[in-house]
Amino acid sequence: MKRILFYILLISSIVIHAQDNNADNVSGKVLNASTDKILENVHIVNLSQVIGTITNEEGEFNIPAKINDTLYFSYIGYKPLRVRVTNDWMKFGDVKIKMTELGIALEEVVVADVQLTGYLEIDAKRIPVYNNYRYSISGLNSGYEGGSRQPGAVNKVLGAIFNPADFLYNIFSKRSKELRKLRKMKKDDQIRNLLETKFDRATLMALLQVERLDIDEILRNCNYSSDFIKFANDLQILDAISECYEEYKILDRK
Repeated sequence: MKRILFYILLISSIVIHAQDNNADNVSGKVLNASTDKILENVHIVNLSQVIGTITNEEGEFNIPAKINDTLYFSYIGYKPLRVRVTNDWMKFGDVKIKMTELGIALEEVVVADVQLTGYLEIDAKRIPVYNNYRYSISGLNSGYEGGSRQPGAVNKVLGAIFNPADFLYNIFSKRSKELRKLRKMKKDDQIRNLLETKFDRATLMALLQVERLDIDEILRNCNYSSDFIKFANDLQILDAISECYEEYKILDRK
């Protein structure tokens, strides 16, 4: 009798453990909201745990998540979507996530060509040069991008080292919880692949819980040039903020 009771308890514990493991993941299918067309390669990021995945050829996904975690769905040409993980989702399993397509209006792009004469001395003066200098500093992980003028760049570097900006202190100290996720973001291949293709800062805003203006201001106070802030992809922006945050922590301890 005792042996039978032991086996019953053992089987029960295995079943409960299996249920717990299943409860640590949610799954579903992503569709076009108007046509129910399957959407492949949709990026899904668990903002709470900083884990990413993509949908397969059937539009299906499976991602680690817990109740009240927020999942962020991103797909080119579609409106980003946030979905909270609920008890019902955990209990009943697969759900259908429907994303709304965006109307994209392309702006006119004017390309200014450079007329070359074939004479080096003349052509060298005609070709535009962008003087966004970046300086490496001994003892820190990376350099500083100074801006459009070399003397001003040097002053900015020295100012950043010896007198950290109040803005950075306010931003980094108040958002230390979100910024601590930076290392996890950089290690997750799916998140890095997503950010490498994006330039709108929307996913970064969702991950870091900051506004677009705050991201730009952080980079300016970290001495990145206006060209970098404007044209870098989201992965480059993530790396820049991460480097600045790590350097700030070193300076703050000193």
